[in-house]
Amino acid sequence: MSRSSYIFTSESVSEGHPDKVADRISDTVVDAFLSAEPEARVACETLVTTNRIVLAGEVRAGRPGGSKGENKSLTKEIVRSLEPKVRQAIKDIGYEQKGFHWAKAKYACYLHAQSAHIAQGVDASAKKEEGAGDQGIMFGYAVDETPELMPATLQYAHNILKRLSEVRHSGECAVLEPDAKSQVTLRYEDGRPVEVLKIVVSTQHKKRMGLHSVTPKRLQAEIRPFVQEVFPEGLITKNTEWLVNPTGRFEIGGPDGDAGLTGRKIIVDTYGGAAPHGGGAFSGKDPTKVDRSAAYACRYLAKNVVAAGLARKCTIQISYAIGVAQPLSFYVDTHGTGEVDPAKLETALPAMIGGATPRAIREHLGLNRPIYARTAAYGHFGRQPDNEGGFSWERTDLVDQLRGLA
Repeated sequence: MSRSSYIFTSESVSEGHPDKVADRISDTVVDAFLSAEPEARVACETLVTTNRIVLAGEVRAGRPGGSKGENKSLTKEIVRSLEPKVRQAIKDIGYEQKGFHWAKAKYACYLHAQSAHIAQGVDASAKKEEGAGDQGIMFGYAVDETPELMPATLQYAHNILKRLSEVRHSGECAVLEPDAKSQVTLRYEDGRPVEVLKIVVSTQHKKRMGLHSVTPKRLQAEIRPFVQEVFPEGLITKNTEWLVNPTGRFEIGGPDGDAGLTGRKIIVDTYGGAAPHGGGAFSGKDPTKVDRSAAYACRYLAKNVVAAGLARKCTIQISYAIGVAQPLSFYVDTHGTGEVDPAKLETALPAMIGGATPRAIREHLGLNRPIYARTAAYGHFGRQPDNEGGFSWERTDLVDQLRGLA
């Protein structure tokens, strides 16, 4: 039996965290290829360190079945166009520091053609449907703790850093630099968050603020009003403990302070540890990779189940084999909060998205578009769908259909 009263913690990292810089660059590459060819294949890994940017991975720009010469030419053309896009992404984050500067960092690109052996399992043909890009298990989750139907600890940790990013970019809080982390600990009673016990913020900062050195105490006074804004009234109490830059000064940060790699913040990207994770990262992968697209589909279905009032909490697992279109398994758990037999949902939900094959998922959610750079920081879930098709997996357009199952 699950506990209803407990303490739980989740963390987030900012867009300027080294790993998130790498994620942003890798997803900028994905968007560049999908802008040129919606059927492009991309698996891009990025390394960032002191004044250095390195890209590696496998790409193919042309359509499956396109001529080899045309595909190769288009791929080379896109690869040649990447450097200014990558530098612009770093500039947008705000890195103009001695140890990591958008214009001065050395750039190296080692992207090369996708393996033909992988392509033969993934591409559709006249005789078979397009298969999954790899084997694996993916999870989706939703819970009614917040309006976004996300775990509250993670949603508030994201919101802290999004708010600090806004005031950094606007100049309202000019002492801040891009690299930051947050952590939120909540006390739950009867399964509901009732009190913030601890707020941790570690943020890179300028050396001085006016005529004075920046100390943790001064920094806390500067950022605390912005942090408080993200919490519902009453959650922060006199018992709430604040830890701002608990190690002291934090002037050297970003890729100059720590190397960053694509795909190292998968729990931050998903549910903050409140739900299972299949293990595959999202960033740098085109949507034929089920690590990404099927995880989005599982979140979409779980969110609609909760939004429809069929459960307070819902976890979905799906599995695939490389080169096989149909899922190997589909599992639903409503954690004892459901209004409908999970077995019934296991039959109904995949059918609502065309059987949950890789292509059906991409078509239903419109994933073959350049919508991925915006996902690279502050979570892939709990976001608002936008007019360009971004975060389409956050729609709740299956609610009426699902209510018919009750």
